[in-house]
Amino acid sequence: MKVTMHVNGRQVSGEAEGRTLLSAFLREELGLTGTHIGCDTSQCGACTVHVDGKQVKSCTMFAAEAEGAEITTIEGMANADGSLSAIQQAFQDYHGLQCGFCTPGMVMAAAALLEEIPQPTEAQIRHHLDGNICRCTGYHNIVKAIQAASGQPVAVAAE
Repeated sequence: MKVTMHVNGRQVSGEAEGRTLLSAFLREELGLTGTHIGCDTSQCGACTVHVDGKQVKSCTMFAAEAEGAEITTIEGMANADGSLSAIQQAFQDYHGLQCGFCTPGMVMAAAALLEEIPQPTEAQIRHHLDGNICRCTGYHNIVKAIQAASGQPVAVAAE
């Protein structure tokens, strides 16, 4: 079947079987490989995107369900001039990534959180990230990066 949606501000169409997950459609049909597939069971959050402004694990949704929807992927998070968004820059500045596999999902989750709660507490950040797994960082620097992106002061440990 043909599926049409708006992805990162532009209308796109592609072919998808009824069983095609949104994550696979984005990667395989549209070539947007920033949406990572880590588990296919909605446990890790690496495939997180925004669908009509809401945070969604794209492995939990069929592509056909996104017909006509507004989708934002990690590729759509950069500023219009191509520079990193405040959240992406904070992840870089505060070392909120190591291997980078979870990073797209973490950035998308952070963006959804900051849209809902512009200056979340550390506890709110940690609670919101509960469905996103990182095996490298230990989350501490991810939390710092989100605090920094929200404009809050971030305590930096002495070296």
